[in-house]
Amino acid sequence: MSNAAIYIHPDGYRTDRAQLMGRHSAGESFLKGFLQHADVDGFHFWKGAIQPHEAFDALLSAAGPLRHQARWIAPNNRQALSDPGCVFIPSPTIGQESWWRRRYGPAHYSLCGLTHTTATHPAIAALEELLTCPTESWDGLICTSAAVRASVDAQLALIADDLRGRLGATRLPKPQLATIPLGVNGADFAFDAAARAAWRARLDIPTDAVVALYVGRLSAQTKMNPALMAMALEQAAQQTGKPVYWIVSGWARTPEAWEAFHSATRAFCPSIEYRPVDGRDAGTRFSIWSAADLFISFSDNIQETFGLTPAEAMAAGLPCVVTDWDGYRDTVRHGVDGFRIPTYAPRPSLGEDLAFNHDNGWVSYDTYVGAAAQMAAMDVPAATQALVALIDNPDLRASMGAAGRQRITDELDWRHVIPRYQAFWGDLAERRAAASPEPPDLARRRVNPRRTDPFTLFATYPTRALGPDDRLRPGAVSDWPAAQKILSRSLAAAPPWAVATEDERQAVFALALAGAPQGARVADILATILPPRRPYVERSLLWLMKFDILRLAQPAALSPLDGDATEAGGAADALR
Repeated sequence: MSNAAIYIHPDGYRTDRAQLMGRHSAGESFLKGFLQHADVDGFHFWKGAIQPHEAFDALLSAAGPLRHQARWIAPNNRQALSDPGCVFIPSPTIGQESWWRRRYGPAHYSLCGLTHTTATHPAIAALEELLTCPTESWDGLICTSAAVRASVDAQLALIADDLRGRLGATRLPKPQLATIPLGVNGADFAFDAAARAAWRARLDIPTDAVVALYVGRLSAQTKMNPALMAMALEQAAQQTGKPVYWIVSGWARTPEAWEAFHSATRAFCPSIEYRPVDGRDAGTRFSIWSAADLFISFSDNIQETFGLTPAEAMAAGLPCVVTDWDGYRDTVRHGVDGFRIPTYAPRPSLGEDLAFNHDNGWVSYDTYVGAAAQMAAMDVPAATQALVALIDNPDLRASMGAAGRQRITDELDWRHVIPRYQAFWGDLAERRAAASPEPPDLARRRVNPRRTDPFTLFATYPTRALGPDDRLRPGAVSDWPAAQKILSRSLAAAPPWAVATEDERQAVFALALAGAPQGARVADILATILPPRRPYVERSLLWLMKFDILRLAQPAALSPLDGDATEAGGAADALR
């Protein structure tokens, strides 16, 4: 099957952090699943950051043993990406990468991105770049749910309409879109009787008590409003007359936010035995499921796109009571793995002021999505009845939990999802292989016009450019050791990657010294340098001139300034 170079940036795969987000958990899960289940002859990893190699090795070690040899590709070595021919970047930001690819030709490799949240301005900008950057039909974006796929299609259609109507755009190629869910490593969530006993003892929960579990980030504005879960659990406890325990395993931005979240939630469920747990530790994230009898998660936020925790709950054998919202709809089968509770939102066009206020910077992103979430309603009585059915019926809990676990085993474990990724990469490879050669006029425009060479864009700033017939002679120094002393000073420092090497500088100075007093021609100096290094040396001549190590044998003369030509001319003459 097809392979891809996996873009590896520690930020995308590490979960040992205070501010844990869903994309971090998803990244960690994917990497482990890929190492374990990818049908490949070898692994290709493209470093996404300039960091010590040990940091990257630590990521792989945490994800699991390597079944094949790992080939690491340096951040600036895009030429090496032609093998395997595809790059998987776990975000939708493949548009900018398509510009960087153009230097090697757009068919050099395929790009494959992945959606997470699509509500933020940066995420929407990334979707816009799918149309405005040089992406091709052999590039792709994986949408993790049918709901987010629909929202991506809608956003792209709106942008395309704007480009056609405002700019008359006629050619708007876009990447292929595929709907592939996130997977889980099912074995990580297997029921553990010892963990169940330990957690219940730690949290002072009777062995025969019915326990509901929520796992996730604790934010009413940007994740979900816990009042919905609290109200439904409270009403279910009242109707059944049974004590109900609720473990809320999560993490908040600050200790103050943690306290505020739990205090506000408790106010909606005074009779529920409420048990908060810090869910960031890896041991907790994988063992807490065994303490519970059912899973509850009432997502109401446009920040959500897939929702990984219901799939993790199903892997743990827990029946799920979730809202009928975005990716939850793709995961939990109503009446089979649990219950999906109907949700309701304002009709389209009733939120234009929310978007406008956020776009102007008058309200924050958190306020924007939080306001939208407050207008998303759920059928509380239906949620209550679903909880009552599970609280009262252990057999129903067992059968739904078993059905969910089987669904993970049969469909949503990474062993089934990774092949779908690889099949998509294979489709992109076929499209790339069938691509027509790039027209010559396009092949010449391989530089992003929005990121152009500063010496081209600002060519009118200096008096003139240094030319091939200019002659250079030594400046205020008479030998190379004196020049080295000047260049060693902090104010003379230049990035080593951007300038001539020490040997090249010394060779240039020697040529200028040998050509004195009339100096050595720039073209003759550059002729002694290997072609790939000439641009670095040529611009370094200006660096050496800047600090008077080299001088022009015939400096440029300024023309009279605009204004009083006689006065300006007199001033210019006085300077000669």
